Amino acid sequence: MQKIRVLLVDDHAILREGLQAMLSLCEDIEVIGGAADGSQALEILQRYIVDVIVMDMAMPGMGGLEATRRIVKSYPHLKVLVLSQHDDERYVLSVCQEGASGYVLKRSVGKELISAIRTVYQGGSYLPPAIADKLLRAFRNPNHSQTVEVEGSLTDREREILIHVCEGMTSQEISELLSISKKTVMCHRANIYKKLGTHRRVELIKYAHQAGLIQLI
Repeated sequence: MQKIRVLLVDDHAILREGLQAMLSLCEDIEVIGGAADGSQALEILQRYIVDVIVMDMAMPGMGGLEATRRIVKSYPHLKVLVLSQHDDERYVLSVCQEGASGYVLKRSVGKELISAIRTVYQGGSYLPPAIADKLLRAFRNPNHSQTVEVEGSLTDREREILIHVCEGMTSQEISELLSISKKTVMCHRANIYKKLGTHRRVELIKYAHQAGLIQLI
């Protein structure tokens, strides 16, 4: 029997060890290793064959959203299963838009995670019933389609700049960090404000948090 090769990506070693202990009880699943952030995960993928990645979102260094984006692009056959504490439908949607095949809430880890791993490995998608229900109700809301369109309309560069704006960086500081002109940064900022319909930093932070781009402490 070919086992499902799983990589655990979470910055908490205790959680990784607990998940590995649980998954080791499954005859059809093999945990090939663990990583503390997205960068480590990418390094491991260069050395080992992996079928499913169980990915945390909020990690220091390269977070789960950026890691998912890069992994799906470089390893289209690989399935990313997000493990998160957030159940906001917009957060879930933003993660799925980056290519994740499934989503499991940390508070529900157990048999649900095992079922989700098997489902995405076989080519399916997995969402907890409660989240699937929230998404369906949200899509029935006539105002939701506009929200989805806005969230999906930001380019990768605009998302990157939005994160730095939320961190309080000025256009000049972002320009120097990204090695682009200040004028280009200001143009991107103008596009972000137009698409999100606000210039208020608190609203930008709220959006970025709900979209899974930043983690509030």
